Amino acid sequence: MKSSEISALSTEELNARIGEEKSNLTKLKFAHAVSAIENPIRIKNVRKEVARLNTELTKRKAASASEQQ
Repeated sequence: MKSSEISALSTEELNARIGEEKSNLTKLKFAHAVSAIENPIRIKNVRKEVARLNTELTKRKAASASEQQ
């Protein structure tokens, strides 16, 4: 998902996507622990996707906090 697509999401959609991606990451890690998955780089990509989503969420929280001051 590109950063422009992430910034177009609403805050509720961001929270939902973070939850989905975290559960996906947990499933991938478990599957990799049981037996090696075909493409282990997917774990890294999902982890980075969660980080991107969290960064956007933090950016929005900081912007709303600065507006309230």
